[in-house]
Amino acid sequence: MKRLLVASLAIAAMMGTAPAQETIKIGALYNVTGGMSSLDGPSLSGAQLAVKQINETGGLLGKQVELIAPDGKTDQQETAKAAQRVLSEGVVAGIGQSDTTFVMAGAPLFQEKGVPFVTSGATHPKLPEWVGDYMFMTPFGDDDQSYAIADYAYDTLGARTVAVWTDNSMDFTKALSTFFTERFEEKGGKVVGTDSFMMGDTDFSAQIARLASMDPKPDAVFVSAIPSEAGISVKQIREQGITMPIISGDGFDTELVSTVPGPELATDVYFSTHTYRADDRPEVTKFVEDYKAEYNREPENAFAPLGYDAMMLVADAIKRANSAEPADIQKALKETRGFKGVTGEVSYTRASMVPPKPVSIISVKNGKYAVEDVWTPETN
Repeated sequence: MKRLLVASLAIAAMMGTAPAQETIKIGALYNVTGGMSSLDGPSLSGAQLAVKQINETGGLLGKQVELIAPDGKTDQQETAKAAQRVLSEGVVAGIGQSDTTFVMAGAPLFQEKGVPFVTSGATHPKLPEWVGDYMFMTPFGDDDQSYAIADYAYDTLGARTVAVWTDNSMDFTKALSTFFTERFEEKGGKVVGTDSFMMGDTDFSAQIARLASMDPKPDAVFVSAIPSEAGISVKQIREQGITMPIISGDGFDTELVSTVPGPELATDVYFSTHTYRADDRPEVTKFVEDYKAEYNREPENAFAPLGYDAMMLVADAIKRANSAEPADIQKALKETRGFKGVTGEVSYTRASMVPPKPVSIISVKNGKYAVEDVWTPETN
């Protein structure tokens, strides 16, 4: 009887003591299939490289980092399910997504649970306001990148009139067009025509016909699109003999802009994106070398280092907090100043909580990408 009592007490003690979590779990929400895959795939690769490097150097707080990364499939419902899954598995933070619409499908669930979420590539400047104080951004905002490409179009390309095409199904693309128009007209330019399409469209003949019939022709066309429409729109515009500059934002930072039209048609295209190409900062040089060594290829676009930066930003917060408790990580993230990322320095000094980061202007000429300019935002 005594032995039974002792055994029972021992079992009760074991049941009452929760085992310490063996790893620090981070959720990664990316669309590695579907229309966003050419941005989110490289982002996930960048994040996975960061986790590998962290673990090879001892992990965080003496524990290995485990990245849980279900595919959101470029679908809002699937993204919400992915968020629910990683939260149910006890993640202490989340990273991910290259588009605002998909962030809004997952990040509010993190906010409800009091778990910080750091987007690697979504750029709407209202995201921290819309989601809440557990929402953080690795990239610049759409206002900054739109102002950058508007300035370049007006000051360098000499455009005084533009037509604006907008994907009306996405928050990101609508915001990009709004901010671009605001800045271009502020500088003295004029939007002489607008048109629209929806995510998944593959036939732009109607929009192209309207563009071709404009008299006088605009100096450029601004196409606010995500990757799945970027290459197709360039191809079809050029196939109809329209040679005016095509300008856009970071939705064009995809190999599809050159591979879909081919090098002869992929020319006189300009877009704003995250800084890292042709940058000799040590963070950039090391990342490119490490990425090539890990994957046997160059980083596909700026979204690869953004995924890396998002993961390293979370790791930096955990180290500074000396804690893997979500509330402590959130506090440390909020206090981030001067974090030196591959895509630029991150400091949350603005009231908007959007980091003021430099913006690169990239040209595509005969299928070749080159950095044309780097635009510096106001810091307030």
